[in-house]
Amino acid sequence: MSDKVVVLGAGYAGAGAIKSLEDELNGEADVTWISDTDYHLVLHESHRCIRDPSVQEKIAIPIHEIKQPTTNFLQDTVVDIDTEDRLVELESGDDVEYDYLLVGLGSQTAFFGIDGLEEYAHTLKSLDDALGIHDAIQQAARDASQSDPAQVIVGGAGLSGIQTAGEIAEFRDNHRAPIDIHLVEGLDEIFPGNDPELQGALRKRLEDADVNILTGDFIGEVDEETVYIGDDEELDYDTLIWTGGITGRDCVRDVDLEKDERNHRIHSEGDFQTEDERVFAIGDCALIDQPGEQPAPPTAQAAWQAAEVAGQNLARAVRGQPLKTWTHKDKGTVISVGEEAVAHDVMGMPIDTFGGFPAKMLKKGIAARWIADVTGIGRAAKAWPDM
Repeated sequence: MSDKVVVLGAGYAGAGAIKSLEDELNGEADVTWISDTDYHLVLHESHRCIRDPSVQEKIAIPIHEIKQPTTNFLQDTVVDIDTEDRLVELESGDDVEYDYLLVGLGSQTAFFGIDGLEEYAHTLKSLDDALGIHDAIQQAARDASQSDPAQVIVGGAGLSGIQTAGEIAEFRDNHRAPIDIHLVEGLDEIFPGNDPELQGALRKRLEDADVNILTGDFIGEVDEETVYIGDDEELDYDTLIWTGGITGRDCVRDVDLEKDERNHRIHSEGDFQTEDERVFAIGDCALIDQPGEQPAPPTAQAAWQAAEVAGQNLARAVRGQPLKTWTHKDKGTVISVGEEAVAHDVMGMPIDTFGGFPAKMLKKGIAARWIADVTGIGRAAKAWPDM
């Protein structure tokens, strides 16, 4: 009787692992793929839908275009994982048995206990989120005027916050919409913890796009009209977007596996195995051990790299073979600010930080390569103009 291998999640980790697992197994096990969406979202390009919702057709890739016919796909929401009985419990009431399980469920937005934030803010963790932001800023602009512009606040100036602010600026300029954009970061600089040259290049492009940047004070409270920042600053808003952090999904909080107490992400070794040798974890839902003190970063790049080895290790586990250890290799950072882009520390490039046409083409190329990897060159070519 064949082993049952179950993969949870259709993000970079899940989709990439399925491709790798299918290539490795050659029908040696029964594979089931479970996701709450019937498509894979190219999440690092989802901010494009804030400006132009039609981009969704290029970055939401149907599951049937990714998986092999022999892989069973279930569209359902995971509510719990019973590691003792080896069961995945689903919202539909069904249970799915497994012999080996890969948890690649991604993360959800962390609100850090800030009063009112979860209730009133948009987030950017899904296609529906991006489309909802588009609708919100479009309506806010309709209700505003040039003398009384709509106020849009983006909380958190990490990768998502910067790219979100850039897309809203492009929407404003393309439609001549009366919108003021504010990017709020509690730490002292945007893209905190990164190279000062990169931070400066991003700040310049945001300021050139007429984004008001506020750093050095944290959002302390939110109500339906106002964001309260630090001790004495208040900003009224029409649309609020929060991109300020991640935490584990609700369905993994009570799973009997070692997790971080603060963010509920699952601890896994460099081979992705958790304390339960039958359960593997990768992507944003996992804290993957790496050489040194820090785990692998929760980025699309890391999940993309890890997924290939994770799929191979699942196949190796089925065969009783030794597992491979994965080490993250940072190939550089590329961030879009609307139609502009900034690249930093890109492997093989002689310049540390650069923008302009080369950075823009590199950003497009990264997205196109991923789409080609999980589907084919044809879909990547169709997506190219919108990246």
